[in-house]
Amino acid sequence: MSSDTTVQDKPLENDAQPSPTQTEKSKRPCSFAPTPREIYKFLSQYVISQDLAKKKLSVAVYNHYQRIDYMRKIPSFGVELNKSNVMLIGPSGSGKTLLAQTLARCLHVPFAIADATSLTEAGYMGEDVEHVLVRLYQSADEDPEKTEKGIIYIDEIDKLAKKSSSPSLSRDVSGEGVQQSLLKILEGTIAHIPKQQRRKHPQDQYQKIDTSNILFICGGAFVGLEDIIAGRLADTPTSQDRSSFEDAHLAHAVEEIVGQSVKAEVSTVSPSSLQHVAGSHELLTQLLPEDLIHFGMLPEFVGRLPVLTTLEPLDVDALQRILREPKNSLLRQYGQILSFEGVSLSFTDCAVEHMAQMAIKRQVGARGLRMILEDIMLDIMFELPSMKHVDKLIIDKDTIEGKKPPHPEWSAFLDASK
Repeated sequence: MSSDTTVQDKPLENDAQPSPTQTEKSKRPCSFAPTPREIYKFLSQYVISQDLAKKKLSVAVYNHYQRIDYMRKIPSFGVELNKSNVMLIGPSGSGKTLLAQTLARCLHVPFAIADATSLTEAGYMGEDVEHVLVRLYQSADEDPEKTEKGIIYIDEIDKLAKKSSSPSLSRDVSGEGVQQSLLKILEGTIAHIPKQQRRKHPQDQYQKIDTSNILFICGGAFVGLEDIIAGRLADTPTSQDRSSFEDAHLAHAVEEIVGQSVKAEVSTVSPSSLQHVAGSHELLTQLLPEDLIHFGMLPEFVGRLPVLTTLEPLDVDALQRILREPKNSLLRQYGQILSFEGVSLSFTDCAVEHMAQMAIKRQVGARGLRMILEDIMLDIMFELPSMKHVDKLIIDKDTIEGKKPPHPEWSAFLDASK
């Protein structure tokens, strides 16, 4: 018989930024941001798995705000420090947006999300690229100083890829044109944004915003990028290039396909075969900037996002942990809702595993868990307020599959009256 995962009916703990020890404070050169280890620890409270991505982000963000602190204290600092914007690459539902949101929460800085698919070049139907700065400005309570230390996450950035490598008579105003428009903002410029959330108008009042210290995080699924990487690796002709296979498993996979040592030519390895054996995530670990350029991103655009981070697809075990472990996990959230009726909520291990398997089957990652739970909990939350003397609801695999309703446990008072 499977054990239960009981959801506590007590309020969730308040978010708290990790408190550094006195020794860490004395060693820290930057007074603005937590240390990378502290950031990583905070991210791990909300983001399950993705350890390498969390570590890379922690270091990049710490160095970013360390740079701001030094440049503020020492304007004539001898070495000019460039900004390290971040590119997150991973399948849908792997945690890209959540990582960016949690970072902003950890650092207590303004945060704004923009969808790259809604952006167009200035003068065309759609949102100007400056619109993302307006959102950040409003998130900072219209405080320019706070705005200039904020974080902007641009989702679906892969949708801005050039439609074709061949010249076209029509202008790509929502793809390559947006990449061109974002270049100065990503690198750092003085932007004039309207104080109202709308397109620029001659009679509008404008606010100057220096984007030099705004951290930009761009995310996208980049479907098909694995094929480009596999094609590049398959064209590696001799043992001199074996060093490019940083992952030993990937090099071994190539040898298995070819049937001989990598010293021989591997031009016979098809990208599809390589991807099948090594797996898409192993291929993504071999990502180089040139692969993104081949995908359709401008070289100048890729150069302004020097921190490339890949996120791995979530397996069944990771999805089960996502349901249970984060401070704001879905099971805790629904448990909190039912606690308003004085009822505790419990899921069997088999039920949790089955929900994770359903999300894998739908290929929507962690985002699909919410939809699955909404369907499961709809009838329960509809009927529960009308039910009396229920202390606990137990949801098992049969409930998830719709074969039977959840098992209620009645109050001791009701049992005694029987």
